[in-house]
Amino acid sequence: MGLRFAVALAMVVAMLAGCAVGPDFHRPDAPKTTGYTATALPSETAAAPVAGGAAQRFAAGQDIPAQWWALFQSEALDRLIRQALADSATLAAAQAALREAQENLRSQVGAVLYPSVDGHFSAERQRISGAAFGTPSSSIPIFNLYNASVSVSYRLDIVGGAGRGLEALRSQVDYQRFQVDAAYLALTANLVTTAVQEAMLRAQVRATREILDLQEKELAVVERQFALGAVSRTDVLAQRTQVAQTRTTLPPLEKQLAQNRHRLAVLAGKLPSEAVLPEFELDGLQLPRELPVSLPSDLVRQRPDIRAAEALLHQASAQIGVATANLYPQITLTGNFGSESVAFRNLFGNGTTVWNLSASLLQPIFHGGELVAKRSAAIAAYDQAAAQYRETVLEAFRDVADTLRALELDAVTLAAQAEAEKAARIALEITQKQFRLGAVSYLSLLNAQRQDQQARVALVQAQAARFADTAALFQALGGGWWNIPPPDGAAKQTEPTTHRED
Repeated sequence: MGLRFAVALAMVVAMLAGCAVGPDFHRPDAPKTTGYTATALPSETAAAPVAGGAAQRFAAGQDIPAQWWALFQSEALDRLIRQALADSATLAAAQAALREAQENLRSQVGAVLYPSVDGHFSAERQRISGAAFGTPSSSIPIFNLYNASVSVSYRLDIVGGAGRGLEALRSQVDYQRFQVDAAYLALTANLVTTAVQEAMLRAQVRATREILDLQEKELAVVERQFALGAVSRTDVLAQRTQVAQTRTTLPPLEKQLAQNRHRLAVLAGKLPSEAVLPEFELDGLQLPRELPVSLPSDLVRQRPDIRAAEALLHQASAQIGVATANLYPQITLTGNFGSESVAFRNLFGNGTTVWNLSASLLQPIFHGGELVAKRSAAIAAYDQAAAQYRETVLEAFRDVADTLRALELDAVTLAAQAEAEKAARIALEITQKQFRLGAVSYLSLLNAQRQDQQARVALVQAQAARFADTAALFQALGGGWWNIPPPDGAAKQTEPTTHRED
């Protein structure tokens, strides 16, 4: 009977070995679409005769360079990003989380694939009762007992539950790896957009100061005219009010500029009080003339957030297998071999060898529905991860579509704003001359000043938007992390890896 049971057990193990319960993960297909927007984009954007006004051509299917920010042709920006990649606390934290996940996987690989082997040594001094032997306890001497042994234990993964657990841990490593890529992309994109923001604020401050200087000169003219009786006191007060209002716009701009510099310092991994940062100007940045636009079918392989969501989906799939395996029998093999003696000097002598071999089978029978409910919960978690993955993909495509339309329409805006600024400037010059000759009222001059001020500030904002839109496109398309060169002697990576600075 015992032999028959052993043979049956061996046959069951043989049939189940190599199987893995639960679903096999299949990477989701890319969306079946050929474009990002409902209507086709123009072949290139509009152009304007100002800094940042060059026409940009959309290059469909062209790859994105790893150091895409170099296309802005700013050595100061390149230097800042190199410093940030070396010193960023955010990037260091993401890399540490990846190493933690890798070590957790390594620990479980050893625990699952190999038997555990432990050495034991014990020394006891004891006395037993003689009642069990019908003799007085006083006649049984106190004695020592020494034991030295090695134990081996191995749990057979007959239904693949442990393998699914490793699969889940590998997916967690993938998730953390994509988080590193996401941190790298976010850091570089934030540095570029913050540098552009600084350039815009610096230009706004300069334009406001120039406008203020002109208005103060106009105030001096109005005051002389008032002294000669050519204008009323009301005109003088109106011009003073205009100068004061313009002056009040400077401190908020300077505050934003200072805060922007502090943000740049922190992004670069430095204290605001200690950072040595370059000063960015719009004229120091070149607008890339050609914009690579990845194919929609490639976007799901390029965006780190999509790849991270896919890794979580893979992990949820593997957890179904783990929960399913807990419903099946679990077989554990153990063995002990050693020596036992009442005298330490005879511990490894003749006749002291002790050993045992055992096999245990655990078959869940009744747990009040706990195991079945846990499997159902794992399936629900997978459904949740699948929905979150789909939402991530939808948001990514919306992100790209928004950026492409922004590039198209902000170029049109800049062209129109350049014309508006030119017209406002010419109108102000003419009105100033006419006012000095007494040909127009002071109200006309005031309106011309206000329109010129608004047009100049709006032009700076429109110029900066072109640079910010370009950086946003590279970020929306994934940032080119897959083109980062490997270290010397290493094979080309086809999956994202921890980023380095040589």
